Amino acid sequence: MTPLLLAMAAAFLAGGINSVAGGGTLITFPALLALGVPPIAANATSTVAIWPGSIGSAWGFRRELRSVRRGIFLLIIPTLLGGTCGALLLRMTPAAVFAHLVPFLILLATVLFTVQAPVQRHIQRALGTASVPNGSRHTAAWRAGAFSVQFAVGVYGGYFGAGMSIMLLTVLAFLGMDDILQMNGVSSLLSLCANGVASLVFASAHMVVWSYVGAMMGAALFGGWAAAGVARRVGKRMVRHFVIVVGFTIAALLFVKMF
Repeated sequence: MTPLLLAMAAAFLAGGINSVAGGGTLITFPALLALGVPPIAANATSTVAIWPGSIGSAWGFRRELRSVRRGIFLLIIPTLLGGTCGALLLRMTPAAVFAHLVPFLILLATVLFTVQAPVQRHIQRALGTASVPNGSRHTAAWRAGAFSVQFAVGVYGGYFGAGMSIMLLTVLAFLGMDDILQMNGVSSLLSLCANGVASLVFASAHMVVWSYVGAMMGAALFGGWAAAGVARRVGKRMVRHFVIVVGFTIAALLFVKMF
């Protein structure tokens, strides 16, 4: 199988996984590394190639987004700023330094993905007993702190991104959102913003391997449509377990290679 077909296969699989459980970046990024793409270029290329899938996710939650209180959308500002800073930080990171960070980043992303489901259930239970709907009693200082945390999440999203959704859900919970579907919708929108602005930085800085991007975009979009049905029949839990095993295995192999 040619490198382009391998990249398309990874993107197809990632598209299906993203539509069911998230975590597709943990497939595309290591696949590009295996194809010999340098780590920084692999990260940038994966972000640009998979980004269109975020549009479909955000569109899918458009009904919930229409019912979200307007103030929540102010989080777009620190997300865009953070995503830009994270992408610029990646651009300034020496290739050798990022190569040593990759195993830790993949391990962190896999851990975040592993705890996402139980943390999301905990958030749902906590929100079910919350006495302050929509965070109406939160002070300006509290919101400023949340915006600062959201900026940091945006930086992570622009720099690497995998596992960002659990960070976003946590921020939204602390802001008092009490509808998990609305939270998922806002999380999809903010991910779209962080990855979108990072993609612009990567493209303008010539960090992207364009020979892979077009084919991967098409494969990811098709995978989100076609592979999702298969993934749902297999079961969301099985898909999650597959991504977790892949993530930890890749992290372990990279640590062995490093040391």
